[in-house]
Amino acid sequence: MFYPYDPTMILLIPAIILALYAQFKVQSTYAQMSKVKSGKGLTGAEAGRKLLDSNGLKSIGIEHIAGNLTDNYDPRDKTLHLSEGVYNNDSIAAIGIVAHEIGHAVQDSKAYAPLKIRAGLVPMASLGSNLAIPLFFLGLIFGSTKLMDVGIIAFSIAVAFTIITLPVEFNASKRAVAMLSDGGYLSQDELPMAKKVLDAAALTYVAATAMAVLNLIRLLALRGSRDE
Repeated sequence: MFYPYDPTMILLIPAIILALYAQFKVQSTYAQMSKVKSGKGLTGAEAGRKLLDSNGLKSIGIEHIAGNLTDNYDPRDKTLHLSEGVYNNDSIAAIGIVAHEIGHAVQDSKAYAPLKIRAGLVPMASLGSNLAIPLFFLGLIFGSTKLMDVGIIAFSIAVAFTIITLPVEFNASKRAVAMLSDGGYLSQDELPMAKKVLDAAALTYVAATAMAVLNLIRLLALRGSRDE
C-alpha cells in the first residue's frame, strides 16, 4: 500500500539543507564579487576573447544572452554565451565566470574524457530524470516491481550524469584559475576572490549530486520494502 506520508523523505533532508546553503552561497558571493572591479579593467567579453585566442580557440564566438548567472559554453555550436551581468562587466566575478566557461571550451577542444562521457549521457539522463520518478511511483502504487525497477534504472542514469558532472566542473575551475594567473588577467590578490566565486558555484553541483544520490537510495529503500 502507498501512504501519503513517506518516511524515506527524511533521507533527503541533508541534501535539501546543502542545496539551500549552496544557493545562498553562490548568490551572496556573486553579489559581493560582482562589485569588485578587476585591476586590468577588462570586461567579461574582452577577457573572454583574449582567453579564447590565447588557447587557440579563435573560431569560438561570444554571444550576449539574457538572464543572471546563465553563462555557458555550448559544445554544439562552439559558442560562449555570456549573461548580462558578465558580458559588459569588468568585475572579478565576471572574469572568473568567463574563465570557467572557457575552461569547458578547452576541455571540448582537448576531448576531455569526462566531458565526452557527460555529453553522451545527456539524452538518456534527460529522459531518465523526467520519467524515472513517475514510473517508480506508478509501480509502487499498483504493486508492479518491474515498473519500479525500470524507474530505478532510469534514475540511475540521471545520477551517473550528476556524478560525472563533478570532475568536469572542478577541472574547468582549475583551468580557469591557471589561465587567469598565467595570463596575468588577475593579480595574486585578486585570484582568491575569483576562486571564491568558482568554489561557491561548484558547491551547487555537489548539492545536486548529493540530492540525486540520496534520492536513489530512497528509491532503493522503497523498492526493498516490497521484497519484505
